[in-house]
Amino acid sequence: MTQTALREKAAEVIFGHHTRAGRLYDLALIAAILLSVLVVMLDSVAAVQEAWGMQLRTAEWLFTGLFTVEYLARLWCTPARVRYVASFYGLVDLVSVLPTYASLLLGSTHALLTIRSLRLLRIFRVLKLFEYSSEATVLRQALSRSRRKITVFVAAVLTLVLILGSLMYIVEGPGHGFTSIPRSVYWAIVTLTTVGYGDITPHTVFGQMLASAVMILGYGIIAVPTGVVTVELSRGVRGSPARGCPRCGLAGHEEDARYCRRCSEALS
Repeated sequence: MTQTALREKAAEVIFGHHTRAGRLYDLALIAAILLSVLVVMLDSVAAVQEAWGMQLRTAEWLFTGLFTVEYLARLWCTPARVRYVASFYGLVDLVSVLPTYASLLLGSTHALLTIRSLRLLRIFRVLKLFEYSSEATVLRQALSRSRRKITVFVAAVLTLVLILGSLMYIVEGPGHGFTSIPRSVYWAIVTLTTVGYGDITPHTVFGQMLASAVMILGYGIIAVPTGVVTVELSRGVRGSPARGCPRCGLAGHEEDARYCRRCSEALS
C-alpha cells in the first residue's frame, strides 16, 4: 500500500463514520474522552487526589499522549491541514493537550494555582463529542437561526428588569432592603426568572402586588425562547434530510449545498 493510499484509508477511519472501522474508532475516541474527563473530575476531589494522586497524574499523561498522537494523525492524513488546524474542532483538539505540557513549564510553587486553572481547559475535549452526532448539527443550526430573535428577547428582558427594579426601588426604598437600583434590578432578575432566593422581599402592599405580577410574568417569559428554538428545531428536522458527506461524514447540509462545508467534498 502506497503512502497516499494509506493516508486516504486513515482519513476515512479518522474523519468518517460510515464504515465499521470509522464507527469503532469514534466509539473508542468517545470512551477515551469521557474517561479523561472523569480523571480531571476525580483529580479535583481532595480525598481522591490525596489517595490516588500519582495514579491520576499517570492516567492524565497517558490520555495526553493518546490525544497528542491522535491530533498528529489527523494532521498527517487530512489533505486540508490549514483548514483543520484553524477549524473549531482542530482548535479543541489542540487545546485539549496543551495544559498538561504547559504544566511542565510552570513548575514553581507560586504557579500551582495557574496549573490548576489550566487543567480546567482539558474539559474542552468533551466538546468533541458533538462532532459525531448529526442531531447536534440540527440543534446547532436551530440555535444559529434563532440567535437574532433570542438577542431581541434578551434585550427586551434586560429593559424590563431595569424598569421593574427601578420601580421597586421607588416603592420599597432602602428601608426594606432595596438600597440601590442595581440591587433592585438583581431582585427583579431573581423574581422574573422564578428563582426566588428570598434574600430581598417587598414589605409594602403595592410592592407585594408588583412582585406577584413579576412572578406570573416570569412564567410566560420563560416559554418564549423555548418556543423559538423548538420551531427552528422542527424546521430543521423536516427540511434537513440526512445528507451526509461521503468523505468526512458530516451531516445536516442544506438542500442546495453542492460541497461539504468541512472538507469541500462534492455532495451527491
